[in-house]
Amino acid sequence: MSRTLFISDLHLDPARPAVTAALANFLHQNSDCDALYILGDIFEAWVGDDDDSPLAREIADLFRGFTAAGPALYLMVGNRDFLLGEDFCASVGATLLPDPTPINLYGRPTLLLHGDSLCTGDAEYMKFRAMVRSPLWQAELMASPLAERRALAARLRAASKVASSNKAEDIMDVTPSEVDRVMLEADVILMIHGHTHRPGRHQVANGERLVLGDWDTRGWYIEATSSSLELIDFVINQ
Repeated sequence: MSRTLFISDLHLDPARPAVTAALANFLHQNSDCDALYILGDIFEAWVGDDDDSPLAREIADLFRGFTAAGPALYLMVGNRDFLLGEDFCASVGATLLPDPTPINLYGRPTLLLHGDSLCTGDAEYMKFRAMVRSPLWQAELMASPLAERRALAARLRAASKVASSNKAEDIMDVTPSEVDRVMLEADVILMIHGHTHRPGRHQVANGERLVLGDWDTRGWYIEATSSSLELIDFVINQ
């Protein structure tokens, strides 16, 4: 049976080996799927496709093994790994997707996003997003040594934790009117995204919005077939 899978927000990090192990197991168990889409924040931080860290090499090997088994692999950047690029994707046999990307999911017109672009109530973050997604800003950053990029990534993670702790919960969630606008503009009946760490299914004006959860003590994925669409969670052994 043809099936397509979606995951996001793994936030892979050397400090969380259980999540890396869960990903390895997930890829092995689902090597018979048609396609896997990973919708951003694969890594807690990504400092460029020239990253030579043990974790970067380990994940590249996992992805190569997965695509060699036959499934298509599609990657999208998130707010943590916005420097993920074509070189890494080519090296593992994956396709890098723009955010957003429309697809036909077994006859369902569907829009895929990381999800942070929908959080328009967080004006401070939206300014930051515009800056780090700028090709000029990224080019200037990539011209700096790897050690400097790693130091910057550590500072940005620390600042993000402080900022998030001081923001109201609703500000960090999607803006409903923006969801409606984006779905109407894209002419879709289904939206799939992550980012908010608030897994669920929501009926919206133009159809349905499915939100993937982050991988921590539990993992989350969406399984789509021609006749079903399920949001599934599982325990990650710590």
